[in-house]
Amino acid sequence: MRTYRKNPWKGRKTGLTNEFMAKLQLYFSYPFVWYALIVGLLIALCSSLLGVTLVLKRFSYIGDGLSHVAFGAMAIAGVLGLTNNMYVVLPITVISAVLLLRTGQNAKINGDAAIAMISVGALAVGYMLMNLFPSSANISGDVCTTLFGSTSILTLKPEDVILCIIMSVIVIAVFLLFYHKIFAVTFDENFIKAAGVKAEGYNLLIAIITALIIVLAMNLVGSLLISALIIFPALSAMRVFRSFRSVIICSAVISVICAGVGIFTSIMAGTPVGSTIVVTDIAVFFIFCIVSLFTRRKA
Repeated sequence: MRTYRKNPWKGRKTGLTNEFMAKLQLYFSYPFVWYALIVGLLIALCSSLLGVTLVLKRFSYIGDGLSHVAFGAMAIAGVLGLTNNMYVVLPITVISAVLLLRTGQNAKINGDAAIAMISVGALAVGYMLMNLFPSSANISGDVCTTLFGSTSILTLKPEDVILCIIMSVIVIAVFLLFYHKIFAVTFDENFIKAAGVKAEGYNLLIAIITALIIVLAMNLVGSLLISALIIFPALSAMRVFRSFRSVIICSAVISVICAGVGIFTSIMAGTPVGSTIVVTDIAVFFIFCIVSLFTRRKA
């Protein structure tokens, strides 16, 4: 008679699977995990909607500049000792969005110079304020968490989640309501100007919505990584799709999936939330680049 040896790896795999599922069930029994997922997915969705427009209009510099402005605004809120820095960060970032757009359209100061002035100035002022009026003994830690994100996404309160939901609904509603105008401004701004439509107003609307997204994403990925959250899903979708609507839908799907995977991986592996989400977006971008090579060959 033949004797069959039991596979020792089979039992070990089953044990690891059961342990993983038990750990997963434990984490999802905590409300803060659900809060982080809800906020993270909403921020990713809002970021992806405007990311396509910002990339096509070459307005990516606005997102980068506003993220630095938000860092300076958070430093001001820390100096003032405010428990909710949204009351300072939001108006300053929105005002800066307007100024950045106006300055970038100035013939004497082009977009590159405007972004250099505002972003570098905001970073310098913010870092100086954090050193002059430190909110804690660990200044370098405060700066690092503000720039690259922190675990505050895992300590959200119900009112923070409600505020994020309200702001996300506003962003999504504005985008859907003015979808056709945003589409026209994105592809042929001169034509709609000739048709009597005030393109400057819609550009201003795009800048303000971008400022709202920047403020929403501060706690998730930090001020230096926000641009990646906005740009990478759009660039990934553009590798494969060509129509505006298809790119937006694909970008939204990519952004939401990457945010979910990033948050989930961060919780399970103990990695930084913002960096994990951005690394996931980068990996998906390279995958879409490879896919685009095969689709072009077939075409």
